[in-house]
Amino acid sequence: MESPDLRKKLRDLPRKPGVYLMKDSAGKIIYIGKAKVLSNRVRSYFASKVSPDPKVAALREKIADLELLVTDNEVEALILEANLIKKHKPRYNIDLKDDKRYPYLKLTHDDDYPRLIVTRRLRRDKGLYFGPYTNTKAMRQTQRMLVKLFTLRTCGYKIPHPQRRKYKVCLQYHIKHCPGPCEDLISPAEYDKEVKRVVKFLQGKSKALLEELTTEMKQHAATQEYEEAARVRDQIKAIEAVMQKQKVTADQAVDQDIIALARSGGDLAAVVLQIREGLLIGRQHHYLKASKEELESSIAASFLKQYYLDTTFIPAEIYCSVKADDKTLISKWLSGSRGARVKLLFPQRGEKLRLVEMAEVNARLLLGELLTQKREKEEKLPYVVEMLQKDLYLQTAPVTICAFDISNLGASDAVGSMICFRKGKPAKKHYRHFQIRTVAGQDDYAMMAEVISRYFTRVLAGEEEMPDLCLIDGGRGQLNAALASLDELGIDSLAVCGLAKRLEEIVLPDQEKYLTLPKTSSSLKILQRIRDEAHRFAISYHRKLRDRKTSKSILDDIAGVGPKRKEKLLKEFGSVDAIRKASIDDIQEVIKNQSLAKAIHKYFKQTS
Repeated sequence: MESPDLRKKLRDLPRKPGVYLMKDSAGKIIYIGKAKVLSNRVRSYFASKVSPDPKVAALREKIADLELLVTDNEVEALILEANLIKKHKPRYNIDLKDDKRYPYLKLTHDDDYPRLIVTRRLRRDKGLYFGPYTNTKAMRQTQRMLVKLFTLRTCGYKIPHPQRRKYKVCLQYHIKHCPGPCEDLISPAEYDKEVKRVVKFLQGKSKALLEELTTEMKQHAATQEYEEAARVRDQIKAIEAVMQKQKVTADQAVDQDIIALARSGGDLAAVVLQIREGLLIGRQHHYLKASKEELESSIAASFLKQYYLDTTFIPAEIYCSVKADDKTLISKWLSGSRGARVKLLFPQRGEKLRLVEMAEVNARLLLGELLTQKREKEEKLPYVVEMLQKDLYLQTAPVTICAFDISNLGASDAVGSMICFRKGKPAKKHYRHFQIRTVAGQDDYAMMAEVISRYFTRVLAGEEEMPDLCLIDGGRGQLNAALASLDELGIDSLAVCGLAKRLEEIVLPDQEKYLTLPKTSSSLKILQRIRDEAHRFAISYHRKLRDRKTSKSILDDIAGVGPKRKEKLLKEFGSVDAIRKASIDDIQEVIKNQSLAKAIHKYFKQTS
């Protein structure tokens, strides 16, 4: 049920375009969306109690607050939505994975002799950026080829030096990999000519570049500058060799991006083939994460928005294997960014479909690699688990470890806890609490025996999973109590150990002496972490029970307000003070009883 504040916001929604940010009870953004009319779109999430979309149903259960950002038009809303999703990465939005910053090639412009360098930060400076490149190896090969082919300098010297300091040429000059700008052996104008050729190549304008180089070669030959003519000829041959490998289509008039998605459940791979003047100059790949129920049209739209938000070049035509939502709006946004019309197409036949199918083959291969890596990662045991098996002399790796602790701070409300770690990490859905039932007084050994007996009775009944290792918080006494309970249940093959607090010694069933591991041991650290987590979990439950006994609400004094209505009111309003300030109508909406709502309102007026 929506809170009064949320209901008020839903009533006051503007009929304007914009972006909405949905938040959970902790104030964390869990979903970001855009709308042409905010009032219509946002209210649709709360229109009916049963939603056919599982994602919307799950999202609605968690929405506690709402934030709106109004824009002038829907295109602005689309751009703002893409930026906010990239910044906040909400749980229920499609996640374009970019754990690392993909690199760019950058032509520096801080002096008269630019360098072609690799950078992972896109800055607002005078530099010229190309990328990002997801294939770092291919990008570095391209960088080395261009620097060598057009003899760009690689040093970081400031030329000319602000204090007019002179540099001497280095080995790069002598092996003809640098034109020697540090000794003024090449003018800024001549150097800039080579830089512009690098730009043409990186922009995919190879045909125009070849025509320019061919003209220059003929001019050198005509003036009998044969060495220079040979140098330019070598440049032409190198570029033609690259072009021969890149050629994919006969259409050289239009720049194109070919996008394809491949999917397996919630895992997706996206491939972007960058075709310029009929040549394939690059292949970008990205991984995405989406809910299994998410429609591919929605995923395609989300990818297009996030991908072209950061790209340094937008082509005239974009072919996509999946028809995307908001096609017209996205095309309008991209056209505005490019400064010319951008066609967003979904080919069904002919040469264009062949290009999309080629991209799909790449996407499927990429997805296969991703799934293989995930499977290998899941099967691979963490180092700490392998070391724990070795240090505790276990026959099998302790993939699943359960730990038990008792919290007994007084004469009553003694509790036990069981926490579970899987592959060295907490598996919180398997945590369990126990209220001690059969032990009177403060007998930790008997309490441990009871908790062990109750939990492993469930294990034998198939209600819980048998762990690989059982960790007992305590020394020899607690361990023996646990072993006795396991023996009564007929469980004799389970690996069990204790961890004594005083000296952090490990107690093993079949060894009289305690096992002492170095303080730096990863095995000891993981056992300590598991033990401490079991202790924390037990303490938190003990406090919860104690607080439940001592907390008596003023609502208990109002006739007609039983436990269920009390719980409903507190859940809806959050506190007794909020109920005190609520109107009769607000109270009645929660408990559905007008006379009782008046009685509650009157009671608080009299006692305030």
